[in-house]
Amino acid sequence: MLYGLSAYLLWGSFPLIISALRFASALEVVVWRIVFGFTLAVLLVTATRAWGSVREVLRQPKMLVWIGISSIFIYGNWLIYVYGVASKQIVETALGYFINPLVTILLAVVFLREKLSRLQWVAVGLGLLAVTVLSFDYGRLPWIALALAGSFGIYGLAKNKLGGKVSALNSFALESGFLLPLAAGQLFWLTASPGGVLFASAGFWGSFGLIGFGLMTAVPLIFFGAAAKHLPLSWIGFMQYLTPIIQFTLALTVFHEPMAPAKWAGFALVWLGLSVLSVDAIRRRRQRD
Repeated sequence: MLYGLSAYLLWGSFPLIISALRFASALEVVVWRIVFGFTLAVLLVTATRAWGSVREVLRQPKMLVWIGISSIFIYGNWLIYVYGVASKQIVETALGYFINPLVTILLAVVFLREKLSRLQWVAVGLGLLAVTVLSFDYGRLPWIALALAGSFGIYGLAKNKLGGKVSALNSFALESGFLLPLAAGQLFWLTASPGGVLFASAGFWGSFGLIGFGLMTAVPLIFFGAAAKHLPLSWIGFMQYLTPIIQFTLALTVFHEPMAPAKWAGFALVWLGLSVLSVDAIRRRRQRD
């Protein structure tokens, strides 16, 4: 329980960290997130003597394909999330993680041919209605929220295809390793751009913040992997709402983002849909027991 709570509390605190790193562009923040996240992963794999299991994964092309797909989509997720927070659209980023379970269900129907119960269809319908209401309020689709939910949903789908055969640490190390060439190319492009690389521009604490954020990328993922091994999946399912709740609260109380009545209505529909999902999950659990 402590591992799980720690993971979601850390993820929920990320807006505070990213806002302190606003001197650097979203592209640069993600570059250092990849570089230093990979560095920590390598150190931990070495400390736990897990290189043998990493090499075993590297010998399996099918697994590498799914790890490659998960790498691409988690990269997109990071980039959009950092951009959303840095541009003071934290309410919309929180919305993305609120609707993520609904998007995950739709992906399961499309790609895994899973059948939904009536309550699950009701929840999905409420989610679609919420997106419609919020689109009228924004004057556009809430693309940050949809992109975050979609990218993380496909990331989860790719993880599902691995069938639990790769540990959270090994998976993160491989994903970060896959992204290193992209990070290097991105860093080269930033160096040649007018703004340049701002890693050292904010002094010691600015550099420390970029390094720390990269290191913190790995920590909640490892905590989450440890929690998932020992807690029932239903507990993990309920705990996942902690992160967007914290982000939403920070958006209102710390960053003072406006919430028009239409936004409250849209969020209320999403929360109602999640409540329906929770009731359905509890009902199914009782039936199995």
